[in-house]
Amino acid sequence: MHPIAFQFGSLTVHWYGVMTALGFLAGLWTASRRARLGGIAPEQVLDLGLWLIVGGILGARAWYVMTFWREQFAADPFPEIFMIHHGGQVFYGGLLGALVVGIIYCRWKRIPVWPMTDALAPSIALGSVFGRIGCLLNGCCYGRECSLPWAIRFPYGHDSHPHPVHPTQVYDSLLNLIFYVGLAWLYRRKKFHGQVFATYLIGYAILRSTVEFFRGDYPPAQHYLGGWATPAHLVSLFILLAGAALLWLLPRNPMQRR
Repeated sequence: MHPIAFQFGSLTVHWYGVMTALGFLAGLWTASRRARLGGIAPEQVLDLGLWLIVGGILGARAWYVMTFWREQFAADPFPEIFMIHHGGQVFYGGLLGALVVGIIYCRWKRIPVWPMTDALAPSIALGSVFGRIGCLLNGCCYGRECSLPWAIRFPYGHDSHPHPVHPTQVYDSLLNLIFYVGLAWLYRRKKFHGQVFATYLIGYAILRSTVEFFRGDYPPAQHYLGGWATPAHLVSLFILLAGAALLWLLPRNPMQRR
């Protein structure tokens, strides 16, 4: 756990922000190269990138604030709501925010939406690889107590100290790396526009739900269905259903066939 990367005078740069930025850059670069295969100019992906970053950050932070309002923000919300460099962003909120902004931008610029989402989908998984390492360095999104050989201990002052816990951030990062490779492979073999993005929704919902069973950072009030389900489990169900619906509907639209 090393939250601070470096300092310039009074300016403190956190590893969480550095890794998030690296994730965005890696994602945009790989998506711009991939987009050529689908007939999309790389410049269109890069131009869209800034808007995706803004929508993603706002959505991720807003979801986190709503989720942990009572525990962290209700008593004194300002200025902590805006302190995103302290960590505290929810991936699903970022995905939703980026998706809404991306659709609006594509409609505005008359860019085909589903081919663009297919080009971006593998790179979302790649960005999560960096983002979860940022979580590890920041000490957030940590796991439940365990006695496994690969368990990790966070330093004094951390909520889990001195107990060994699951390195859930590492689990998530490695699974997303494998997921990225699989989606990049699928992109070259897709049968219809939107297939890669729909597969991403289903795959990530399953991946995230699996890792959630090992998470230990949720307060007791945010455990449902007898204590085993977290808020992310419930959101994952809707994301999975959305992905399944797209896989069923899009092939039936002649406009989306390759």
